[in-house]
Amino acid sequence: MADRAGPRLDAAAVAERLDALEDLLAHLEQVPGATAGKALDAVALLTELYGEALARIVDHLPPDAAGPLVEDDLVGHLLVLHDLHPLPVAERAARALARLRPALQERGADADLVAIENGVARVRLQARGCGSGLAPIQEAVEAALTAAAPELSGVEPVQPERPPAFVPAESLFRRPATTAAEGPA
Repeated sequence: MADRAGPRLDAAAVAERLDALEDLLAHLEQVPGATAGKALDAVALLTELYGEALARIVDHLPPDAAGPLVEDDLVGHLLVLHDLHPLPVAERAARALARLRPALQERGADADLVAIENGVARVRLQARGCGSGLAPIQEAVEAALTAAAPELSGVEPVQPERPPAFVPAESLFRRPATTAAEGPA
């Protein structure tokens, strides 16, 4: 493979540029007038053309070549943006939770994907403590899932399964076992 000119952007530099782009686009959306509208139209057309170019590149790749592409966050996001991602939504969501899990566990929490129904990810959230600490956990989970699968229309928490809080009736009538030294009661 030929040497590429210049260094690649690291994850922090990519995130910085994405934030700057979002800010610029948000500003353009607020600016009145035809010039701002034309600028947004130009961005949309450029995005569409680059998406078509990416689709053509993907079409020429052997099926097993997609693995490294989907592992790259930036390329993975582009594949999702242009509806080219080879992994189904549920798998992308599960992978996103797996990547988030160590950070959750450091905070005494966890999240499991229960199902995706009608475009909504249903997630079981668990945290030690009183439960008031679930809000930031839920926000982190929602951010991770919507980044991995922006076609999701929502993320809903489901209640964790809890063991029954009652004593089975048959255990009330059972006599404790006795040893030979104690004799029958």
